[in-house]
Amino acid sequence: MEQKFFVYNTLTRRKELFIPLHAPNVGMYVCGPTVYGDPHLGHARPAITFDVLFRYLRHLGYKVRYVRNITDVGHLEHDADEGDDKIEKKARLEQLEPMEIAQHYSNRYHDAMAALNVLPPSIEPQATGHIIEQEQLVKEILDNGYAYESNGSIYFDIEKYNKEHHYGILSHRNLDDIINNSRELDGVGEKRNQADFALWKKAQPEHIMRWPSPWSDGFPGWHCECTAMGRKYLGAHFDIHGGGMDLVFPHHECEIAQAVASQGDQMVHYWMHNNMITINGQKMGKSLGNFITLEEFFTGSHPSLQQAYAPMTIRFFILSAHYRGTVDFSNDALLASQKGLDRLMTGMTDLDRIQPSGASDEATHRFVAELRQRCYDAMNDDLQTPTVISCLFEACHVINSVIDHKAAIDAADLKELSDTMHLFAFDLLGLKPEKGIDNSVREEAFGKVVDMVLELRAKAKEAKDWATSDRIRDTLAQDGFEVKDTKDGVTWRLNK
Repeated sequence: MEQKFFVYNTLTRRKELFIPLHAPNVGMYVCGPTVYGDPHLGHARPAITFDVLFRYLRHLGYKVRYVRNITDVGHLEHDADEGDDKIEKKARLEQLEPMEIAQHYSNRYHDAMAALNVLPPSIEPQATGHIIEQEQLVKEILDNGYAYESNGSIYFDIEKYNKEHHYGILSHRNLDDIINNSRELDGVGEKRNQADFALWKKAQPEHIMRWPSPWSDGFPGWHCECTAMGRKYLGAHFDIHGGGMDLVFPHHECEIAQAVASQGDQMVHYWMHNNMITINGQKMGKSLGNFITLEEFFTGSHPSLQQAYAPMTIRFFILSAHYRGTVDFSNDALLASQKGLDRLMTGMTDLDRIQPSGASDEATHRFVAELRQRCYDAMNDDLQTPTVISCLFEACHVINSVIDHKAAIDAADLKELSDTMHLFAFDLLGLKPEKGIDNSVREEAFGKVVDMVLELRAKAKEAKDWATSDRIRDTLAQDGFEVKDTKDGVTWRLNK
């Protein structure tokens, strides 16, 4: 059955049927990290969100070119062209070359993404590798009359652009409000309007990262890189541009203005944005100093954490909420995610223990027959991953009923159930069983010990030593083991 996939377009503020510009090819650009510090939970959310989108589009049969950039120059401390370059400032503090900083934290980001089972993009361009393309973009905007030179820097003329186009079309703001809400900055004397943004900044004498240009030795403005690299690798018009909701303004708004000013029209068909992760209702981020790095989650080394949380627990936590909703961090929420993931992974493991019967009962057959499309319906409705997870939990309940002989399933339904759960849990949601060093060895030994204890219980029952048999069962129950006597023998599981 062909799936109709709907996505929420930030530009139009409604869900729209996804129709690629050049099917079966799909072009997708997602804003990647500014690599001046360790990746944190706020970085994980867009990475996982658009990883699921990437996986699903490929599953639907599209050939996806996924571009996710690395920002290694031009991102100043404040979005309004004020302060130091974030990477250069870090390099001065650590007495390293800026590219050492960028490389180190790029490596750290890639390691964290691999741990979270985020697939690598098709292309991962760096801003410093595309200075020529960014200079060309600036020239086009200048030639079309939407930018001006001031003291060797080039600024986008928002007021002039707004007379012919609408600056604020994505964020649904008007220019008067933008101007009124813009802070007076130290360098505002260079600008005609305090809301104008830099396309090229002249480097001060102490600035390390600089390139020659027709205007000055300097560096590109932060917003230029995504417009220039998106066009280079995906063309003048492409399907999807994604990122965090905090990028809607000013970054993505400026990207739209740059595209229209340089080529006459917008580049992007669907704008998609994930919402924020918050701590006590405040956005998590480096600039606010309230972030927890992914490494700290994985090791439990942050004082706010009760324990270490495995990468798949973090992934499950993020997927348990719809990508456009906020997610507030708490230890309780992560513990609930850990428990939910354990429940799902146990269900996946229990699938292999089921012996099919001659025929499925009616309720089980109906559930299995409908499960795949129910999961597709959730994915097709703007990636409703929490609904998919809910469906998979229902499947776990069915699995338990079959194991407990409260339901029956035949071989065909068992295969369909297994295929569906593997498709959505592993292939599309990107979850996987957690296995640390020697975990499989420990689990095997652990199971053998429990089996040996249950064997002693069975011998006690044979000898009609009911007191010993009950004591073994009750002791295991106190430690979280659920022991069941069935007609096929004894089964057990650890419930905590």
